[in-house]
Amino acid sequence: MRYNKVCVELISYTLPDEVVTTSELELRLFPLYSRLKLPEGRLEMLTGIRERRIWRVGTMPGQQSVITARKLIDISGIDPSLIGALIHGSVCRDYLEPATACGVHNELGLFESCYVYDISNACLGILSGMIQIANLIELGHIRAGIVVGTESSRSLMDTTIHHLNTDQTFTRRSIKPAFASLTIGSGSAAVLLTHEDISKTGNKLLGGVIRTRTKFCDLCRSNMDKSGGDSMNPLMDTDSEMLMQEGIAVAYDAFEDFLNELNWSRSDIGKVFCHQVGKVHQRLLFERLQLPAELNFSTLEYLGNTGSAALPTTAGIGLDSGGINTGSKIAMLGIGSGINTIMLGMLYSKKNNNNNSV
Repeated sequence: MRYNKVCVELISYTLPDEVVTTSELELRLFPLYSRLKLPEGRLEMLTGIRERRIWRVGTMPGQQSVITARKLIDISGIDPSLIGALIHGSVCRDYLEPATACGVHNELGLFESCYVYDISNACLGILSGMIQIANLIELGHIRAGIVVGTESSRSLMDTTIHHLNTDQTFTRRSIKPAFASLTIGSGSAAVLLTHEDISKTGNKLLGGVIRTRTKFCDLCRSNMDKSGGDSMNPLMDTDSEMLMQEGIAVAYDAFEDFLNELNWSRSDIGKVFCHQVGKVHQRLLFERLQLPAELNFSTLEYLGNTGSAALPTTAGIGLDSGGINTGSKIAMLGIGSGINTIMLGMLYSKKNNNNNSV
């Protein structure tokens, strides 16, 4: 896919105030660690995650998405009447119906002619929304659109810890599918895409590729999906090793096509923003793609895996850091369970240095 008229105008993000360290999680897992004689520090050593953040009790995904999207609109200075699409793209949502996007759209006071719907695509929901909005802009259907999503990890974390501590049948081997759930953090991100004619930043979305390998769709699966917020009591079963192996394999195939689609070489890439999973995944991915590790911008260590918000939040923080040069070619590499991968390329311009505080 290629785009000629689309700009990634701004990425906004908000993060919870409450920080939960990996050491604190392990203290809560004392019954399990004691019974199985697991060494303290194991989780941080394996994942590289020292802490993650969680929303306050009672926070609904849509409630936080309104805050993040409103900040996006305020910082960008865009005329709300130009926003022709509002997509909610996180795994977490307020209700099975209506779409969480409906409540967000209403609170933002956007026009009734707006496209309004949810997208569910595991950790790639916001990237999937970016593609759909970019298509609408390129086709001339809308002038601008927002994709926003908020992930909440508190319920998954609490349910997983309770399950691990109370189920006496767990062994060192059988706990592995549950441990990926302890890497999850909370976060919220929103992306504003515009037609180049109304862009103030000039950050051109050049295009990208999508690839899927759905024969591995059962490698990461949640057993419950009732609604959002604290009413969810999910458990997640993840074959982390196989998911990492097969995810990197499909990413390798997609990356070669990505370079060809945009007519880039590896040496053209100035910065890479990836989905944030774990330190081993990051290292093996960059080795397989034959990319220098220093191109990677990581938030994994202090945010954990924030699902669909991970890549856009990391990109937002990275762009705000001021360390990316004008004219840099930026690769956004998303890999999610399914297995799906979305890779997008952007040409960065520093026309407008917006401060996007957390």
